[in-house]
Amino acid sequence: MQTPPELDVSETLAGRQEMISGGASLAFSKGRKGQTLIIAVRCQGEGKIKVAVRSVHVSFSQPCVADESSTVQNEVALPGADRGGVVSVEAPSAVRWSMTIGHGAPVQEEPPEQG
Repeated sequence: MQTPPELDVSETLAGRQEMISGGASLAFSKGRKGQTLIIAVRCQGEGKIKVAVRSVHVSFSQPCVADESSTVQNEVALPGADRGGVVSVEAPSAVRWSMTIGHGAPVQEEPPEQG
């Protein structure tokens, strides 16, 4: 049975959705100022799911495959990403999915290598 994706030990859990099919909304708790919002989605089944976080005006879609489980993790580093909110998921009934939402330190961009 699929379980929701895990966060890194340095990240704080803000919400979790156990395996479900079809659409749903999931509330998540706020983080600390300056933190990023982490949305990790695992899905299986033929179709595509759409994920929207209206509080930070972010949405993405994820293709799902019938015979394998796939996981995608997105980090949002925008103003307001440390606040609580709701993630809405639209999914066909044939797709089973789970989600973990967290907060973490902003990702540091690596400087370009000089050659």
